[in-house]
Amino acid sequence: MDASGMNARFFESEAHRRGFSLVAGIDEVGRGPLAGPVVAAAVILPPHADLSGVTDSKRLTAAQREACRRDILACAVAVGLGWIEPAEIDRINILQATFKAMVQAVENLEVRPDFLLIDGPYSLPLPLPQKGLRRGDQLSLSIAAASIVAKVHRDRLMGRYHALYPVYDFARNKGYGTPRHLEALRCHGPCPVHRLSFRRVVC
Repeated sequence: MDASGMNARFFESEAHRRGFSLVAGIDEVGRGPLAGPVVAAAVILPPHADLSGVTDSKRLTAAQREACRRDILACAVAVGLGWIEPAEIDRINILQATFKAMVQAVENLEVRPDFLLIDGPYSLPLPLPQKGLRRGDQLSLSIAAASIVAKVHRDRLMGRYHALYPVYDFARNKGYGTPRHLEALRCHGPCPVHRLSFRRVVC
């Protein structure tokens, strides 16, 4: 079942039963690529959001993600984004950058949530009740929605970087280490949006 099914509302419903009214799902994209930012999104959905087809962003095509994003933005109570650029990823490491992007996403919500559902077995340094869920983007509708919002935003950023540095083929690979991307690194070296702390970037 995808994350639009009834079971995928369990964790949100459980939080509502405990008295929390603004439950934010949080997810990130872009931990593995050799270039570009890590991006996180936080999404607060109304209790009975009708988002058929919303699931883990990795299971959707680009066109499906764009359509789902429009539906999410149309019904969400609030959406927040956060991202950390490659230079800071190099400085603090990718895991800490991921947490920082997630915190930014929560802080950029138009309303303050009172409970957080986080993709992964993590907790964030925020004074809010929270629960980390392994495979959360497959188990929670709000986390799945956050995964889609984050993925679409990051893909658009990588499209802009492609226009600046077309030799690396960012429009297609989104910064991941495809053969063409690695060959461009061997021939041209890294560009300003590469993560210099990642092993395959500097040959």
